[in-house]
Amino acid sequence: MTESRRPSRGNRGRPRDNADRTGNQNGKRPNTRPRQAKRPDGAGVDKPRTAARDVLRAVRERDSYANLVLPALLRERGIDGRDAALATELTYGACRAQGLLDAVISAGAGRPVDEIDGPLLDVLRLGAYQLLRTRIGSHAAVATSVDLVRTEFGSGRAGFVNAVLRRVAEKSEDEWVAQLAPDADRDKIGYLAFRYAHPVWIAQAFADALGADAAELEQVLAADDARPAVHLVARPGEISAEELALITGGEEGPYSPYAVHLDGGDPGQLEPVREGLAAVQDEGSQLVALALARATLNGPDGGRWLDLCAGPGGKAALLGALAAIEGARVDAVEPAAHRADLVRKTTRGLPVDVHVADGRDPGLQPGFDRILVDAPCTGLGALRRRPEARWRRKPSDVAELVALQRELLASAISLVRPGGVVLYSTCSPHLSETAAVVADAVRRHGVEALDTREFVPGVPTIGAGPGVQLWPHRHGTDAMFMAALRKPQ
Repeated sequence: MTESRRPSRGNRGRPRDNADRTGNQNGKRPNTRPRQAKRPDGAGVDKPRTAARDVLRAVRERDSYANLVLPALLRERGIDGRDAALATELTYGACRAQGLLDAVISAGAGRPVDEIDGPLLDVLRLGAYQLLRTRIGSHAAVATSVDLVRTEFGSGRAGFVNAVLRRVAEKSEDEWVAQLAPDADRDKIGYLAFRYAHPVWIAQAFADALGADAAELEQVLAADDARPAVHLVARPGEISAEELALITGGEEGPYSPYAVHLDGGDPGQLEPVREGLAAVQDEGSQLVALALARATLNGPDGGRWLDLCAGPGGKAALLGALAAIEGARVDAVEPAAHRADLVRKTTRGLPVDVHVADGRDPGLQPGFDRILVDAPCTGLGALRRRPEARWRRKPSDVAELVALQRELLASAISLVRPGGVVLYSTCSPHLSETAAVVADAVRRHGVEALDTREFVPGVPTIGAGPGVQLWPHRHGTDAMFMAALRKPQ
């Protein structure tokens, strides 16, 4: 049926700029306005927003990771200081809040976001984030967004973006939430998921993992929706956390003796990081490596340690530094050659031997004293550090990962010596990836579940045991899970 030129009643709430100005044809009249030539190198558009726009586009078009693309782009374009801070806030913030922003954009545009051209949607997300979640003035947020589109696509599509963002600006974030979110009384989890920009299935997984503490769900989601601090690890034997804090202006972490927290900035520019004396590592990940090194063995430690899922090498490096102090040696397994190269680079100068192999059958001689299985997982515990990940993961991902986790843990149990310890960890609190995998291993392989809480002394509210669950709202760490299993003699 031919679309009428006269808008239907259901279309009258849309911006005056017609659908064809989105560049999405969908059976509508094509935009016949001539496309304006690009200005050279984004002239007239500020660098921070251009950088943020380009990262959002890379995330959408190429499934790139914002936390990998942005730092390189900032260095390449010479963006630093306040401009770099603005680009970082806008990029990560827009990625984290995507679900909420899309709902608001859809309401403002009068159509689903999948009917809006991708390049325009990137700019709309960027503009909506500024309007709803920053102190940037409405005029500046709208005008700079319109200029981004006009520079690349011309005034027709810029008019569409202008109309949508002006409607977004008519309400505050709280007002939009009140209008668009599920009713809090009838669907508490759905409401909180919308309010704090999480898919409902992830919010439900967090509630399940909290169990009796499910009343803390709002705190978890709020912490997960906030900008995280930068955590550094001081390399044992090279520099102390106290020294690292003094050099960087940070604060010593509360739980790991090697942790330092920074408010922000580019840690790659810090002298201790450039010199290999420190690295970026969440304090929760540090506690995982420390728990393995502290775990109680039956019999002496022969100094054979193994990181079965080593890439990209953060935990392997900390284990290697601890091993150097203890006179031990670490084998590190990584199936992807390029990630194995990262492990080699990260562990250079440490007693670490890197093997390119599948952890399910690495071809290593059994008899290890300590084995870390930091298994591939959904990463639901690190969503605040991987801002786009929450919108990529699907519930269907869990089953495939759980099968892999069980196989890796079984491999580790076969490689550890009697009386040795396997520490299983995931950066996810999802019960299927944590307690269920451990319970299956205990049942199938007869290993002893140790009280892992003993190996992270001084860390409060970590659950009833025997495993340990960290949370961002309680500990300021990623939501790491860990469980120590000892092989019977």
